[in-house]
Amino acid sequence: MATEAHDAAAGAHGAGEAVGMPQLDISTWPNQIFWLLVTLVAIYLIVTRVAVPRIGAVLAERRGTITNDLAAAEELKLKATEAEAAYNEALATARAEAAKIVAAAKAEIEADLAKATAKADADIEAKAAVSEQRIAEIRAGALESVTEVAKDTAKELVSVLGGKADARSITAAVTARMKG
Repeated sequence: MATEAHDAAAGAHGAGEAVGMPQLDISTWPNQIFWLLVTLVAIYLIVTRVAVPRIGAVLAERRGTITNDLAAAEELKLKATEAEAAYNEALATARAEAAKIVAAAKAEIEADLAKATAKADADIEAKAAVSEQRIAEIRAGALESVTEVAKDTAKELVSVLGGKADARSITAAVTARMKG
């Protein structure tokens, strides 16, 4: 029944039309195969003449850029190594020169210090000699003052005790007592 309805519908559309998909109609296959081959040849020619050379050029450019970048990086690495070696050498030279300057400054300071110490020692000895001389003068002056005070005290004591003493006997008594 279904096939009868289908056949009736097909007859209503026209008696010369084929039923089904036109791609599956064997009578149109040679035409379809021709156009398939023409399309494939056209696509092949476009791909091989246009797309592949462009892609190849891009890949070659990338490859060249990468190679150049690697070469530049290697060159910069060598320059950096050389710069580091030069820096280390300059640093070592500067340290050695600084050590020489420090040693020279230290020697100069020590020499100045030795001169200053010798001068200070000489000044101290001169001042010590002057001080000793002044101390000797003070002692001598003190001994004379003690002798005078002792004479005056002895004279006053003798007069308070009711005696009379002459200056010569008081001086002899004080001198004898001072000697021991």
